[in-house]
Amino acid sequence: MVMRSKSVIKWPKQVTTSLVEQLIKAERNVEKAVIVFDSASAEYANGFRHDHTTYKLIISKLLSANQFKRAEDFIDRMKKDDCRVTEDILLSICRAYGRVHKPHDMMRIFQKMKEYECEPTLKSYVTVFSILVDENQLKVALKFYKYMRQLGFPPNVPSLNVLIKALCKSGQTMDSAVKIFHEMRKHGCTPDAYTYATLINGLCRIKKVDEAKKLLNEMEINGCSPSVVTYTSLIHGLCQVNNLDEALTFLEQMEAKRVDPNVYTYSSVINGLCKNGRSDDAMKLMEVMISKHHKPNMITYSTLIHGLCKERKLRDALIIFDRMKLQGLKPDAGLYWKIIDIYCDGERFQEAANFLDEMVFEGICIKRVTWSLHVKIHNTVVRGLCKVNDANRAFRLYCSMRNKGICVDYETFERLVGLFCGKRDIYKAVMVLDEMVIDGCIPGEDVWSDLVCRVWGNQKVQEAVDLMSELVSGNQS
Repeated sequence: MVMRSKSVIKWPKQVTTSLVEQLIKAERNVEKAVIVFDSASAEYANGFRHDHTTYKLIISKLLSANQFKRAEDFIDRMKKDDCRVTEDILLSICRAYGRVHKPHDMMRIFQKMKEYECEPTLKSYVTVFSILVDENQLKVALKFYKYMRQLGFPPNVPSLNVLIKALCKSGQTMDSAVKIFHEMRKHGCTPDAYTYATLINGLCRIKKVDEAKKLLNEMEINGCSPSVVTYTSLIHGLCQVNNLDEALTFLEQMEAKRVDPNVYTYSSVINGLCKNGRSDDAMKLMEVMISKHHKPNMITYSTLIHGLCKERKLRDALIIFDRMKLQGLKPDAGLYWKIIDIYCDGERFQEAANFLDEMVFEGICIKRVTWSLHVKIHNTVVRGLCKVNDANRAFRLYCSMRNKGICVDYETFERLVGLFCGKRDIYKAVMVLDEMVIDGCIPGEDVWSDLVCRVWGNQKVQEAVDLMSELVSGNQS
């Protein structure tokens, strides 16, 4: 029995590797796992000594928590404890750095392998090569591959697969990828399912879908079963070239061959259908998707809402919008704009304003990348409210824009001044005009005429002119 408190562990007289391993695995808190590790060897001076198994486990725990420096410190402790540092442990650190997009640190660890008396094998070189490709460090990756070959490592399927993947990342090097694929057998390497999938994805990305289809047939003839990823790449490629009927045929083919489509497969077809004005078919396909226990994701919903809005199917768009929120997914400013735009087109400006209020309530933040969209939405709705003579709501939304620093454009200023002039609301008309001039918008003749003639009337023209002159001169100073 091992007694544990927050900071103290009561060890039995006989501490074993399996016991230490069990306790570290059971500890979800990485700090407490380190305490278990340290106390195991500290309890008895001539007792337990950590081996490769327990070191590997605690390093894995630290890497999972992104504590890379501490993981490296444990490598140094291994060396001091005369515990052999293995290739697998060092590669786990390389992969962890790759996972958080730190290829330079990954290379640093790889280059230190010999310091730990660990001679890197072909496995290490392929791992590093693969990480460099995944991180789009393509020039470095290709130089590394040449260096690897110069060291005498022969081509093998994993290294050639990574090389093909690197060359498939650009349309300019796609032909080289295909050439290497055709030469693989000369080197005694048989292409596997990953090889075919990589090439099919690359060809579809540059819209060479017919070549991709031929490869799929060849793949099956050679006994390689296409995965859901392979089919999804091809279906996406077919949708990109608007060959939707064939994409749907491949979707049926997948099911006939018991390859389950995933959310990305369905989303690709839904996207293709929506772009081609077939949003009703896209809606039906989403129902099929849900019936097969695949939850639509943000991309699925966004694509469908964009398609429905494009076809001006507001009712259906609102249904999907609400389902999206019920699933716990948060619509972005772009989706709100699509709905608001349709409301505005139908001159349903109060409902558009309600949606704008909902954006605020849902906490849709104004970010730099969506700033221009927020400007467009707010100005459109304010102008619409002016058009339907809703002065109170137009003014509230205008004030909200000013408080948030959202730019008011010339036409919106003009509409607001005209609205308040019509309402004989001198205070608000002058206030908006004042802020209009402050913002650098020079009122046109119609704005001045509206404010002077409609608000004050002909009998007070001189008084109005004096006030306007004072207003302009005050802003210019």
